[in-house]
Parts: sequence; C-alpha cells; structure tokens
Amino acid sequence: MNGPKGKYAWTVTVGEKGQIVIPKQARDIFGISPGDTLILLGDTKRGIAIPPKSDFSALAARIFGEGEE
Repeated sequence: MNGPKGKYAWTVTVGEKGQIVIPKQARDIFGISPGDTLILLGDTKRGIAIPPKSDFSALAARIFGEGEE
C-alpha cells in the first residue's frame, strides 16, 4: 500500500513461531537481504518500529556516547 511520497504501509501475518515475513517491496526499498540483522524497537504506547539498518550505527554511537571525551 502506498501513501504520501516516501511513506509506506504493509500488512504482515505472525506465524505459529512468532515470525513475520517482511514484504519483498519493503525489503527492496530498505535494502534488507537474507542474513541481515535488524533492530526491533518497542514502546507499549506507540508500538513496534524496525528502523533501517543504516540507522543502527548512528543509534549505537548515541547510546555509547561515541566521540565524547
């Protein structure tokens, strides 16, 4: 499903083992490949987010204060 430019929404089904399949269009848009590690963020009020893998390094740097002395 397409919305405003750069905004997307898809539906997924949770399998018996709690797994989901990321739709092919989403994998293509966000460069997700088999074997990639993703970060899953959750907030009980706002829901679940899976940020692009390119954001992981920046997030880790912020968490660990990289560059601060």
